[in-house]
Amino acid sequence: MLIQTEVGRAEVVAKQLATLPGVLSSEYVTGPYDVVVRIGADNLADLQANVVPSVQQVTGITRTLTCPIANGVGP
Repeated sequence: MLIQTEVGRAEVVAKQLATLPGVLSSEYVTGPYDVVVRIGADNLADLQANVVPSVQQVTGITRTLTCPIANGVGP
């Protein structure tokens, strides 16, 4: 999930997001987005109903873009 925040809030938002259920990692970055969050759930319905809304409710977030991984590559 790519996140834009209010000016100067990226670090605070990233730290708040890291404490939420379903958030696997949260980092503030430079570029067109301010925070990159990796989220996960047991199924897509849970992700859409619980994880994404809880992320979007964090104070200081102005815009989110959810980018589901279609086919993971790894061990």
